[in-house]
Amino acid sequence: MERYREIEKSIIKKFRKEIWSKFVKAIKDYKLINENDKIMVCISGGKDSFLLAKCIQELERHGVIPFKACYVVMNPGYNEKNLEYIKSNALLLNIPIEIFDTDIFAVSCKLNEDNPCYMCARMRRGHLYNKAKELGCNKIALGHHFDDVIETTLLSMFYGAEVKTMMPKLYSDNFLGIELIRPLYLVKEKNIMAWRDYNNLSFLNCACKFTEKSSIDENLSKRKEMKNLINELREKNKDIDHNIFKALDNVNMNCILGYHKDSERHSFLDDYDKEVK
Repeated sequence: MERYREIEKSIIKKFRKEIWSKFVKAIKDYKLINENDKIMVCISGGKDSFLLAKCIQELERHGVIPFKACYVVMNPGYNEKNLEYIKSNALLLNIPIEIFDTDIFAVSCKLNEDNPCYMCARMRRGHLYNKAKELGCNKIALGHHFDDVIETTLLSMFYGAEVKTMMPKLYSDNFLGIELIRPLYLVKEKNIMAWRDYNNLSFLNCACKFTEKSSIDENLSKRKEMKNLINELREKNKDIDHNIFKALDNVNMNCILGYHKDSERHSFLDDYDKEVK
C-alpha cells in the first residue's frame, strides 16, 4: 500500500473517534458544506492545514454531499527551503496543490517594522479571498482547531475586554458570496499531533520570519500564554476546555450586564423594570 493511502486510512480507522468523527460532526452541526459548493482549502504548511486537506479529500470522494475542492498554498515570502518542504509534504500526502506568490512579508515589514503581524494577517486574508474569487470558489476552508477556539476566547476576554470567540463559519464583509469555514473546529490539537507522530510526519511549525524572537522568548506570545494557562487549569479540572467551549453555547442572557449586536448595544437595564410588572 502506498504511504499516502496508509496515512488516509489512519484518519478513518486509527483516529476515527478523535479526528474523523469530530470533523464530520462539525460539518453537520454547523452546516459547513452544502451541495455543489466549491471549496478552496488553504494550506499553510503546518500539521493542521495538511490534515484538513486530507479530511476534505476523503469527504469529497466518499461523502454524501457532492462538492468540489481545490488546494491552495499562498506564499507570503517563504524562503526556498520552507517552500520546498511544503511541496514535498504535498507530494507525500498526494495533495494537488496550487502555489501563488505574494509579497506580504516584505510589505508588512516595510509598513510596520516593529509590529508587522497585524498588517500581515489582514493582507493574507485579502489575498486568500481574492484567490477564491479568481478560482470561482464560494468557500474558504482554514485549519483552525478546538484549541484555537478556546485560546481565542480567553484572549478576547483577558486582552480585549470582550466575550467573543472564533466562529465555525462566517461571511466576508468585503467579498460578497464567499464564506470562511473551519471544519476542524471540534478536533483537539493533541489528536492532530498524535496523528502526525503516528504516521512519522513532520511539518512546518512557523515559517514567519517575524516570530523568531517569540520562538525564543515564549513569554512574548499571548497565545502561548493562554495555552499554558489552560494546561495549568486542566491539572485541577480535566474538563476545563470543554466547559469553556460549552459556555459559549450556553449563554444565560438574564445574567449578563450587556451585549452588542453589530452597532446596537443592549443593557440588562433595558428590560429590568419590565420583569417585575
